[in-house]
This record gives sequence, structure tokens and C-alpha cells, in this order.
Amino acid sequence: MRDVMDRLEGWWKNGETAALATVVGTYSSAPRQPGASMLVGPDGEAVGSVSGGCVEGAVYELGQQVLGDGRPVFQRYGVSDEDAFTVGLTCGGIIDIFVEKVGPETYDQLGSVAQAIRDETPVAVATVVTGPSDKLGKRLIVWADRVEGATGSSRLDDAVRDDARGLLDAGRNAILHYGIDGQRRGEGLDVFVESFAPPPRMIVFGAIDFAAAVARMGTFLGFRVTVCDARPVFATATRFPGANEVVVEWPHRYLKAESDAGRVDKRTALCVLTHDPKFDVPLLEVALRLPEVGYIGAMGSRRTHEDRIERLREIGVTDAEIARMSSPIGLDLGARTPEETAVSIAAEMIAQHWGGAGTRLANREGPIHAG
Repeated sequence: MRDVMDRLEGWWKNGETAALATVVGTYSSAPRQPGASMLVGPDGEAVGSVSGGCVEGAVYELGQQVLGDGRPVFQRYGVSDEDAFTVGLTCGGIIDIFVEKVGPETYDQLGSVAQAIRDETPVAVATVVTGPSDKLGKRLIVWADRVEGATGSSRLDDAVRDDARGLLDAGRNAILHYGIDGQRRGEGLDVFVESFAPPPRMIVFGAIDFAAAVARMGTFLGFRVTVCDARPVFATATRFPGANEVVVEWPHRYLKAESDAGRVDKRTALCVLTHDPKFDVPLLEVALRLPEVGYIGAMGSRRTHEDRIERLREIGVTDAEIARMSSPIGLDLGARTPEETAVSIAAEMIAQHWGGAGTRLANREGPIHAG
């Protein structure tokens, strides 16, 4: 919903109603991830996308239907050839779409959700997408310290609240399955939780030309990017327009302070590009001992890598801790330029996050996406 929130809130503030279609589940080679949304506006305008073009026409018709009768709809678009060509879903995947009517009378918390997203205040929206008709479309808005809304069952509210906070902490969207009255091992009712957590962080250490390209790539991928270097002559905002902030500080001191302040978590990516031992070694000593971090990559040649490993072992960093580091950084793409190297680093981060092998799809058989 984040990608269409501005338009949706605009109609909502004017007292108008729109149909909101949201991807709530995907399987195999689905074109968009859960949370992708499309609107059918009060004047018939289509905004956003749920499939990159595959099923937009069918979803648009569902949106018009929901605007007309007000009843939410859960629709699955599957992989059979007949179904695929009927709606244009030729990629071989499955997507589940939930379509609901959104206006001041049906979603009175929308303004609070929109403001939380703008303020980067973590908030989760939990919506009943399958189940009894009296619960379908009911929702909870879950913050770290409070909850708004209700599903009609206090037991279900309690279960959804606790589970949604867990997903919000991880920055994940997911379908949760319950019994009709919120039984955790039951079935018959599904709740889609969409987490609006602040963007994950990428911290790029080393104010070099490669860092500028990596910062731009990080922004493109949705990270909040910080460039950090101890040398003020190089660490300037004008040299790194793609970064959200540029910090002049010794890298290991900055990382420790950020970790102690709770601003480094399992979604954070650390890219160590200085390949200078006086910066790298104390920084990596801190990084490799963090309890949670998403990615740690260090740039350098094979010789630099071997020297770095030796220095880390000398100060007591264990082999298990060293194994958390991707060094030399990136996938083997044959990259030469800073921009190509940034693509290589991004590719490794994506492969690590999703469990990809980094091989050519043309040389593989079977589904493109696992699960």
C-alpha cells in the first residue's frame, strides 16, 4: 500500500471511496511481492500495479465490482494454462489478491497509518482476508505501544496483535493462519499483515569512488544509505549525492555507537570499501561480533583479503565470526567500473537475502523462484 498511499489518502481526505487491491500471497514466479497494491479510483482511474501488467485488467474489474457492492473479494490467479491466458498470467506463478473498498467510513484509521509512514514510525496493518463474512475486511492497526481497530473477537485481536508486532520488528509482510476465534493451531481464517517499518539501512564505509556508486545502488534498492569515513576532505555530501547522510567519524567508532543505539539490525547491510587495514580491521572486529546484521561485505584483492583474515585472527576474531563476512565483496560478474561493481555487490546481497545461487537462469531448469 505504501506505493499508492498518497493517491489513496488524497481521495480519503476528500470523502471519496476507492477500491484497494493488494497482493497478499505469492507462489513460484509471481511478478510482485506481498504488499504491492493497485487502486481503482472514484472516477475509474487505475493507480499502481499488482502484477507488472499480467492481471491488471481482471483486478480492475474486481475493483469496480467491489466499489459497486462494497463486499471485499479474495481472488487467486493460478498457473493453469487456461487460467493464465484468460487473465494474462503467463509467468507460471500464483498470486493471491484481496480487494476492498476504502473510504472514510470503511477505514477511519487510514490517516493515522499514512502519517506514521511519512514519519517513519513503525506500524502494521493486519486485515482479515479470508474467513466468515462478518470478519472479512476487519483490521487491526498495530503500533509498538498501542492498537486500533478490532476483528470482532478479542482472542483473535490478541493473537494478531502479538504476531503482527513480531513481523513489524522484522520488517516483513505475511499471511497468518488462525481458527475462527483466533486459535493459533486452527484454520478457517487468514490475516494479511503489511508492515510499514522504516527502510533498512546500508552503511558504506570508505569515501571512495566505488562508494558513490554503491550508495546510489543502495538508494535504488530502497535502503537508507549512510557513507562513513574518518577523512573530512573526502567525506562530503557533494561527493555522495546518492546517500541520505555522510558522516565523518572513525568507522569502528561510528558502527559501535549506532549498534549501541539500536540502529543496526538484521536488515542492515554493511559495505566495507576502504581496503585499508587501519580502518578495516577495527571496523570488522566490531561488525563481525554484532548479534544481528543482514550483510557484511569487504572490498579488496585476494592478497588484501588474506592479510585482513590474518590480522583479524591475531586480535582474536574466530573463524566462525570471519565466516559471516563476504570477502572479496560481490558476485563474480567480471565487473570493472564502480557502477558495475555496485551491481555485483547488490547482486550478492540479493542472492544472500533470498537464498539464490547467483548462477545464470538460462543454465538452470525448474522454477525461477524457490517456494
